[in-house]
Amino acid sequence: MHAYRSHNCAGLTKANVGDTVRLSGWVHRVRDHGGVLFIDLRDHFGITQVLADGDSPVFAELEKVRSEWCIRIDGTVKARDPELVNPNIPTGEIEVYIRDLEVLGAADELPLPVFGEQDYPEETRLKYRYLDLRRETLQNNMVLRSNVVASMRKRMWDKGFNEFQTPIITASSPEGARDFLVPSRLHPGKFYALPQAPQQFKQLIMVSGFDKYFQIAPCFRDEDPRADRSPTDFYQLDMEMSFVTQQDVFDTIAPVLAGVFEEFGGGRKVDAPQDWPQISYRDAALWYGTDKPDLRNPIKMQIVSDHFRGSGFAIFANLLEQDGTEIRAIPAPKGGSRKFCDRMNKFAQGEGLPGMGYIFWREGADGMEAAGPLAKNIGPERTEAIRQQLGLEVGDAAFFLGGKPKSFESVAGRARTVIGEELGLTDKDRFAFAWIVDFPIYEKDEESGAIDFEHNPFSMPQGGMAALEGDPLDVLGFQYDLACNGYELVSGAIRNHKPEIMYKAFEIAGYGADEVNSRFGGMVNAFKYGAPPHGGCAAGIDRIVMLLADEANIREVIMFPMNQRAEDLMMNAPSEPTNEQLRELGLRVIPQD
Repeated sequence: MHAYRSHNCAGLTKANVGDTVRLSGWVHRVRDHGGVLFIDLRDHFGITQVLADGDSPVFAELEKVRSEWCIRIDGTVKARDPELVNPNIPTGEIEVYIRDLEVLGAADELPLPVFGEQDYPEETRLKYRYLDLRRETLQNNMVLRSNVVASMRKRMWDKGFNEFQTPIITASSPEGARDFLVPSRLHPGKFYALPQAPQQFKQLIMVSGFDKYFQIAPCFRDEDPRADRSPTDFYQLDMEMSFVTQQDVFDTIAPVLAGVFEEFGGGRKVDAPQDWPQISYRDAALWYGTDKPDLRNPIKMQIVSDHFRGSGFAIFANLLEQDGTEIRAIPAPKGGSRKFCDRMNKFAQGEGLPGMGYIFWREGADGMEAAGPLAKNIGPERTEAIRQQLGLEVGDAAFFLGGKPKSFESVAGRARTVIGEELGLTDKDRFAFAWIVDFPIYEKDEESGAIDFEHNPFSMPQGGMAALEGDPLDVLGFQYDLACNGYELVSGAIRNHKPEIMYKAFEIAGYGADEVNSRFGGMVNAFKYGAPPHGGCAAGIDRIVMLLADEANIREVIMFPMNQRAEDLMMNAPSEPTNEQLRELGLRVIPQD
């Protein structure tokens, strides 16, 4: 017999009754039934109930065993009495009578329980992550992650992609976040950087003549943490293709992701890739208040400025006299009660606004009537025009926000989310995808008037060089994101592969040719030697698994995550370097004031 086990803890069935077996695992829980000890023995695969009474030669030893001790038992498989069968586990028809016991690893008093799914402080969970990972939910999440990655690889291979690895130690290259710098011992005073993404390398692979590249790529960014973002590192399905248009990229990656969500989504609906809408960045901001809309929520915001110009509601009427301002409405089907409207007004105040204007429609003495402070101020003619524009009926409501769009769009988007959830409009049993396209390349700083990049500077401008001769704020890029259920899952672009267009694009944003050559010389030089048109994207694996696992926090699907302050409490990172290390690298730490 094997030194540790003849079966795993999910492998025994009624067919094994009478067999002598050996199991190893962790003590999940112990139950003392007056002279009979029952232990749920757990390993990665499942649970088997084992037991001993006073006749067992190891009963006295077994009495010392506690939760999370790692043990090996030898014993005989017995059938459970019919009334004691547990249909919820594969081994529920049997139990193992213990005849021999070996303690493989005793456990101290536990800093957090493993049995059950108790809510424990995050700092404790991360410090003792190896215990936290023993819990069933996290075990399932990590296996799900492994299976998702394996499925992605197979699907990409099936589409003719080659998997290549790009460098981890490289040059600093701005990708929208801070780099993690690595000091060089051989070149004192100089630093490498951990790659924020394999962006430049995958483009160089295309210049090298390879047609289709992908990689399960680690990326490193020194960012502030969020529930859907790690503060240090993450993994993405990175891909690039030559001789492709934007639509070619969509047609390639969409079936891969749809297949993964169908395979691991637990039966939730996944729209067919050909039905995924393509929404412009500006329309997404207008309709949903975000460039990563949750289309499970059917609410679409609309501009209603004309109904408030010169109206009796002075706040909005005066606001509209300023340049660049507008009023937007958030329809709220079935939200037509003063109680709900007051609740949403309180939500707006919690977001730092004075409140949110509203109108709701109800049955009156003479039929439908509009109610609420706004309705009284603007009169029945304007409120009826608003109702018709928004397509609302009795029992519905609408909420209003005004100003320069960038000042209130994000709040409006969050309000739309809350309204959809509270009114039961959001379909929770669905993965709703949407391509966000036509991103503007440039933006103007309102204070200085300077033009700078708003989005990816390496995207090919729509219209090429000719587009750069006009108003920079009108220039759109062949850049795209894929949103799902309110999260950005994919970001990508058709790349600007022509040096003359790249120099011009950077010149508009105030970067001279010398600076472009200094910062991106490797890639720009390569483009001078016959670069093919190319494009691609990257899909965030952590976020994809988070959605599939139905988790609200990305740390629940990462094996060893950092805490909110980018600290590894288990390994005590970051840590102070020794004086010897600093001397070897030619560095000195300057104390912070």
